[in-house]
Amino acid sequence: MFSLSRLSCFIAVAEELHFGRAAERLHMTQPPLSRQIQQLESELGVSLIDRTTRSVTLTPAGVAFLPDARRILQLAEGAALNVKRVPAGDLGTVVIGFTAASAHPVLPRLFDAARQQMPDVTLELREMVTAAQIEALMTGELDLGMARPPLKRPGLVSRPLLHEQLIAALPAAHPLVEVRRQLTLNDLDGQDMVMYSPVQARYFNELLISTFTIAGATPRYVQYVTQVHTMLVLVRSGIGIALVPASTATMHPEGVVFRSIGAFRERPVELDAVWRGDSTNPALLRLLRDVLPPREWTTDDLIEDFVG
Repeated sequence: MFSLSRLSCFIAVAEELHFGRAAERLHMTQPPLSRQIQQLESELGVSLIDRTTRSVTLTPAGVAFLPDARRILQLAEGAALNVKRVPAGDLGTVVIGFTAASAHPVLPRLFDAARQQMPDVTLELREMVTAAQIEALMTGELDLGMARPPLKRPGLVSRPLLHEQLIAALPAAHPLVEVRRQLTLNDLDGQDMVMYSPVQARYFNELLISTFTIAGATPRYVQYVTQVHTMLVLVRSGIGIALVPASTATMHPEGVVFRSIGAFRERPVELDAVWRGDSTNPALLRLLRDVLPPREWTTDDLIEDFVG
């Protein structure tokens, strides 16, 4: 197979149509340049250049080969440059797991920051519940997770990414929509409620159970679901009310009214970034250093126009 140096010699002669100028361009003398062309022609089994005492011209084979030679050399040079960018985290792929409820407040900010800081790194997304993310991180299927605590597993490292409040999602025709004061947890006592699954959405299930227990309120759980999107569909259908992360209000679902709830402890819903402490993916390490915020994101500026 021909070498890249011989391709460079052929391209120089083909563009200059003069061995002396081509040799000067390549910082070499004419005899070794001529030998490089002869060896290339021998390897290809065709004549590429017609050379006389008066002129240098390309053969039909040389004319046909020149675009491919340029393309091969350009690809080789590009590959050499790209591979040098990988260890610095300027090029590569980061596979990110996320929960459905985290997509609206976090992913747009993450992508905007990544496009600015590391435009040539691919972010590949996988929607997973927290338990599935943890397993995928341990097996190497994911590089980074956006999951709900607790995330205690040997080898994993995490840090808070977002804290936000829970708000009530009400069917538009629900009587509580007409209440002019701020709602309280006691207003939900005895109300039909769409609840989070105790298995697939354990984080939210346990959070609400403990919250209602402390408040002394007992809603009627009429459905158990996993995803916030499904919960909003049921709310819109009048099945019941739901408590959802505040950033859910930015989805603008038709037929659903959002109301804040008083007497909640401050921003109880936590989302953490989690990754393997022994990860050697340079793109992930660059993302952790330059893209993820040094402090937690807040959704206050996103929700104030959508929550009553």
